[in-house]
Amino acid sequence: MFTGLIEEIGEVVSVEPVDDSLRLVVAGPLVTSDAAHGASIAVSGVCLTVIDRGHTADDRATFTADVMAQSIAMSTIGDVAPGSRVNLERAVRVDTRLGGHIVQGHVDGTATLVSATPHPAWRVLRFSLDRALAPLLVDKGSVTLSGVSLTVSAIAPESEPDQWFEVSLIPETLTATILGDLEPGDRVNVETDILARHVARMLRLGVSSTGVTDASAQPNTEGHRA
Repeated sequence: MFTGLIEEIGEVVSVEPVDDSLRLVVAGPLVTSDAAHGASIAVSGVCLTVIDRGHTADDRATFTADVMAQSIAMSTIGDVAPGSRVNLERAVRVDTRLGGHIVQGHVDGTATLVSATPHPAWRVLRFSLDRALAPLLVDKGSVTLSGVSLTVSAIAPESEPDQWFEVSLIPETLTATILGDLEPGDRVNVETDILARHVARMLRLGVSSTGVTDASAQPNTEGHRA
């Protein structure tokens, strides 16, 4: 589990295709400082497992991780190349403050930057959003973009066919994460709030607030009697 507070910007050192997966080597001195084999590190919001550690030719600490096909299909991780900058965060410790929100590192999909509007002390980013993910975002709710814990500052009305949402980024977020590098047309990884996903699943299954399944919401599997 993560908090969505980025610890450092890392750099992809190498990308090696392995069958239908990828093996990444990422330079990140801070996140590798105490990373043991099997540790979890979020790479631009995608939870990956450390399988090896090493150093670059210029002595930067690195970690190696495998990326499975589903993660490649659901995120932007398949687009990275040597030299790509990525947001990095180690798994949260249970004895520290939860400064962001509960982030699993399980990406729901991607969103595309539509516009970036500068203001004197912040920047407003608007992203297009797949309609399937739209019910999981609410105004002033939490969303994770490429591993960064953010608050939704505006959202499209439900009646609009093309769904969108906005986040407002302070200077610290713009400089301490790769979100400051974004240009219209760029994609980001989206992880919606885990509580919203659970509620949506319960509603689809017809489970009431008491935890009892609403029989009226379930298909009738009994045959008619004469």
